[in-house]
Amino acid sequence: MGRPRGIEDAVILRATAEVIGRVGPAGLTLAVVAREVGLVPGTLVQRFGSKRGLLLALAERSAKDAEVRSGTGRGAHESALGALAALIVEPMALMDTPETYANHLAFLCIDLTDPEFRRHALAIHQAQGRAVEGLLAEALRAGELRAGTDTGALAGSVQAITSGAGLLWALDRRGTLAQRVRAELDHLLSPHRRSDTEEV
Repeated sequence: MGRPRGIEDAVILRATAEVIGRVGPAGLTLAVVAREVGLVPGTLVQRFGSKRGLLLALAERSAKDAEVRSGTGRGAHESALGALAALIVEPMALMDTPETYANHLAFLCIDLTDPEFRRHALAIHQAQGRAVEGLLAEALRAGELRAGTDTGALAGSVQAITSGAGLLWALDRRGTLAQRVRAELDHLLSPHRRSDTEEV
């Protein structure tokens, strides 16, 4: 017999991500998350086993969401480069202060040092990489990018500037994180865009 759900795991995991944004993974407790969603901590223990289990469940869900997001974002945008900008920039809107960004970065530090967490973080990185390269390849075929553009190398640069722009923004705090990442992405893509006078 399945356990009664009441509040779905997806709701709890979204709340967990929001709590991490406010207090970081070190400050997160089952009690805080339980209070956020209107449960008692014992319910979270039954479902996830421990704080580590809850964080691993969040990491696993994030990896699955990244895979889904990478395959569904194209249809809502007129161009491949427009879809690429949305894929890269939209997730940044959730990190609206340097403190929130730093707290999520602290979670990434766990990903880098703990093999179980790293597996999910790597899956997210790889899913994003496939999506970025696919959109750049589509942009090349559609004539948005100059002929001969190395979309594989450019995809790696897109992912690199996404990470680097966040760190720079957290230091100098100019504009919002989403604005900063979009500006850096536009700057990176600018020399590769086909001008109206160039042949497709």
